[in-house]
This record gives sequence, structure tokens and C-alpha cells, in this order.
Amino acid sequence: MSNKNAEDIGNVSDGYHTFNELYEHRSLLFIGLMKGNPGVSWRAISHEDKTNYPGWFVGGMNLSTGTITYHLPIDMWGILDDSHIETLLVAPAWDGHSSTDVIKRLKEWLCLH
Repeated sequence: MSNKNAEDIGNVSDGYHTFNELYEHRSLLFIGLMKGNPGVSWRAISHEDKTNYPGWFVGGMNLSTGTITYHLPIDMWGILDDSHIETLLVAPAWDGHSSTDVIKRLKEWLCLH
């Protein structure tokens, strides 16, 4: 997909929010969750194999119900600077979790708290 198409998709709206706005909301909400739970949260520029997506970093939480991760915009890295969240050289090995797994793990974890 070309960047032009990605930009077009990001500007698609449901009448209230664009995909870009919703993605920013999700990123900030996840960072807020990480900051509220620094003991289980971490961030890394690179994946376990030392690859990365330019302009992005990996944020993760090792929950009692399983690890959850998101790629987050690098311009949000600094929001975590004074949060006592561990900064890793590379992210832990990915356990293969899918978006569905993240939802399940989050719901189960929230029910435990």
C-alpha cells in the first residue's frame, strides 16, 4: 500500500472520529494504563530480533493473564520518561498473541482488579 492510500484510510471517519484520531486515542489510553501499572510495563525501540518500524516503538505489559503489546508512535516515547517503566534494549520474545488475545487478556485482567 502506498503512503497516499494509508493517509486516505487514516482520514476515513465514522462521522465522529477518523481512524487516525482513534489510533491516537488508543495509543494514549494504553500509555496511561502503562503509567498506572509501571511494575508490569516496559518499552523498547526494537523487536526481539532487533528489527523495528521507523517512527514506532513497542510498549508492553506483562499481565497475570498474559503479555499485551502495541506499536506506539515514537513521538509519544517521552510521555513515559519519568514513569518508572523499564526501558529495554529489545522487546521480550513475542508469544504470538493476536488482537483477539489482547482483548481477552485485558478483559480477564480487568476482572481480576
